[in-house]
Amino acid sequence: MSVPPEFIALYSGLLRQGPGLPEDVLWALERLGLSGPLRVCDAGAGSGADCATLARALPEAAVEGIEAMPEFVAAGQARLAGLPNATLRLGDMAALTGPYDLIWSAGAIYFLGVTEGLTAWRKALAPGGVVAFSQGALQGGDEPQAVRDFWAPEPGITTCDGVLAQVEAAGFEVIGTRLLTGAPWQAYYDSLSARIEALRPGASPAMAEVLAGSEREIALWKQAPDRIAYLLVLARPR
Repeated sequence: MSVPPEFIALYSGLLRQGPGLPEDVLWALERLGLSGPLRVCDAGAGSGADCATLARALPEAAVEGIEAMPEFVAAGQARLAGLPNATLRLGDMAALTGPYDLIWSAGAIYFLGVTEGLTAWRKALAPGGVVAFSQGALQGGDEPQAVRDFWAPEPGITTCDGVLAQVEAAGFEVIGTRLLTGAPWQAYYDSLSARIEALRPGASPAMAEVLAGSEREIALWKQAPDRIAYLLVLARPR
């Protein structure tokens, strides 16, 4: 899949490429009781924000980020330079080998599909290994129009219960969940808004179109910040 250079220029300059906070990573590690000399993969690591959090929280672990976009890898490698237990390399998150004690994936399993991604990652897990991933999800009920418009580009969007059914379909059991609304999105969109303003002067028509699309996304989120969510799921093979 060819990615427009304007998209790369916008998103490679961000601290992270989607909603999330270090607190979400730390919650998952505490809930899973993980520590010690583990082998950890950040699948679809972007520019390495969560790699850095994982490496600091698990100083005895080897943290390996896998990312398909070279520009994100370059930005992430610079960020991780001071963390000797973290690396970030170019690779295909659909072809992980492992064995990993933890596969973390923030907002990236979407590109594979939840059931398909978990099925592919099963063989890359060490005995007792777990997967933690976040995925866009509807909360259910009568969704406001802004929510429907926000998720319109993703026709496969389902409810939180639907995501959990996809986990079950892959032969995994759910250990825990955490709904990500509000603050993780605010932090991401604050960063994205600042990047948009930095790129606006002298923007080409193609870049202006990309910036306008991102501004529309932010505007829709602001109309329903408590209803637009990621579901963070902790799961292990049955």
